[in-house]
Amino acid sequence: MTRDPLGPEPDDPDDAPEPPEPEGTLRPLAFAVVVGWAVAGLVLGWLWHPVSERLADTAPVISWAQPAALWLVAVVIGSTWWQTHRAVQVRRERLEPHRAVNRLVLGRAGALVGALAAGGYAGYALSWVGDPAELAAQRILRCAVAVVAGVLTVVGALLLERACRVRQGPKGQ
Repeated sequence: MTRDPLGPEPDDPDDAPEPPEPEGTLRPLAFAVVVGWAVAGLVLGWLWHPVSERLADTAPVISWAQPAALWLVAVVIGSTWWQTHRAVQVRRERLEPHRAVNRLVLGRAGALVGALAAGGYAGYALSWVGDPAELAAQRILRCAVAVVAGVLTVVGALLLERACRVRQGPKGQ
């Protein structure tokens, strides 16, 4: 019998039972979710033109830096996908758990943000179609370049997410 209300302490801390490793699975990001974010971006981009003209008497101009930033994100995500695919799917290497989670999160976030950005720039470009403003054509062209970068970001991000998949081995492995 012991006087300690918590019970006897183990003599060796290494003898304490280890908690079981968490188990679970993640499903790939649903296509409908990505489309939903793109539609939300399309609506917000479409509204940006009239709302900004009403509030500030002028609509924002799209600089080349904005599409360039999206292209940079697309290249980074695409190269990360390629490296991950080669390591996990081709060479059958195991990623460290924190690296796998980081790449999975990058893929999911990239897909959602890329869809939102592509939709937003597409909506903003569509709001300028038929507008007689002198910078309308310039805005449409730069938005189109940004839309392509956003779509490539989504594709690279979804590929990255799928490259993080680990094949199930036989039971016990």
